[in-house]
Amino acid sequence: MAEFDVDLFVIGAGSGGTRAARIAAGHGARVMIAEEDRIGGTCVIRGCVPKKLFVYASRFAEDFEDAAGFGWTLGAKPSFDWPTLRDAVANEVTRLSGLYRKGLEGVKAQIREERAVVEGPHEVRLQKSGHLVRARHILVATGGWPSFDPPIPGGDLAISSNEIFHLPALPKRMLVVGGGYIALEFASLFARLGVAVTVLHRGDNILRGFDEDLRTRLRDALAHAGITFRLGCTVERIEQLEDGSRRAHCASGDPIEADVVLVATGRRPNTKGLGLDRAGVELGPLGEVIVDAASTSSVPSIHAVGDVTNRVNLTPVAIREGQAFADSTFGSRNWTVDHATIASAVFTTPEIGTVGFSEAQAVAAGHAVKIFESGFRPMKATISGRHERTYMKLVVHAETDKVLGVHILGHDAGEIVQAVAIAVTMGATKADFDRTVALHPSAAEELVTMRTPRAG
Repeated sequence: MAEFDVDLFVIGAGSGGTRAARIAAGHGARVMIAEEDRIGGTCVIRGCVPKKLFVYASRFAEDFEDAAGFGWTLGAKPSFDWPTLRDAVANEVTRLSGLYRKGLEGVKAQIREERAVVEGPHEVRLQKSGHLVRARHILVATGGWPSFDPPIPGGDLAISSNEIFHLPALPKRMLVVGGGYIALEFASLFARLGVAVTVLHRGDNILRGFDEDLRTRLRDALAHAGITFRLGCTVERIEQLEDGSRRAHCASGDPIEADVVLVATGRRPNTKGLGLDRAGVELGPLGEVIVDAASTSSVPSIHAVGDVTNRVNLTPVAIREGQAFADSTFGSRNWTVDHATIASAVFTTPEIGTVGFSEAQAVAAGHAVKIFESGFRPMKATISGRHERTYMKLVVHAETDKVLGVHILGHDAGEIVQAVAIAVTMGATKADFDRTVALHPSAAEELVTMRTPRAG
């Protein structure tokens, strides 16, 4: 009898786990993967994919309005039907989940649709069947889970980003608690679907960790779009009123009434009850699996990738970590993921795209910097008449001329910054940007035409 039943047991069939399983199987490993919910994980089922589809839907209202300035007559005022969008998105999620399943089946990975917990350095227990599986390597890829932090009385009357996609009806009023990108993305899209949205955040500004110029400009743009901000406030308790609506009592100021309260104050690594402590795996203060550059935990046979490690909580990062682990462990290529320069986007309207150091981060790292920036009215808005501004910023090392960071607020910011991230990752200088011929007319040309810096 073989010492191990499988070469790799993966707990969690999200983006990172499925990539690792597929690559490992491609290298000839015997793979088993367990998922207690739906195959596809956070991104596909309850995260970036359905959210981005909702964002697309929310932007049509402005498109209809803008069309008039370009000569279009639309006739009757367009109307929006929430169940149509909700169900269409749910169908697409089901389709994508099926594709993830087919990918695993295609490499002959054994799929177990039940909860799995770690029993030891090489043992995993399938809880529904009770089956004990012996694995040469165990990979934890269970992602993160919404956290109501700190817990508040009446918190069970609120919903998290997990439930937001399945609302039975479009609310008239929504309170969003939180000032991070998840909170703001949902606040932005629901406001554009016609919901009266209030954002309540305990900080003095939104999007902590992002460049200060982006934070301020996005807050002002969202306020102009009709979102009400209550900053420097915390929720003390939530109660249900006789008509079924909610009332949130705040530490300062008047209470806020809403049909739906969305709490989006953060996510925590999803390790509770996984048995990692029994196996001797070191966990961090948030429950994250502590791993080295090769995604190996304090137990050599147990590894972790993605949000459960709380390194960089982005789907593409989880995918690359999963592939690096599988290639290095079961293939002939030994490599690790460079977490230093990773592009990210915030899919509010307007949108944010960013890569590299913010101005404050560059200064804190001891760099002397020059700042190049451009703010302008986008070409489309000159005809539509919409109040809209685009902002772009380059953080440049004053001595080496290396571009340390690029920050964009405006239409298609995420698409633009993905391409610019290649240059930043390669170590491009401001001179490299300057000698690149502009593509005109485009918003992105501003990135290569900025000439006058301000001191950082």
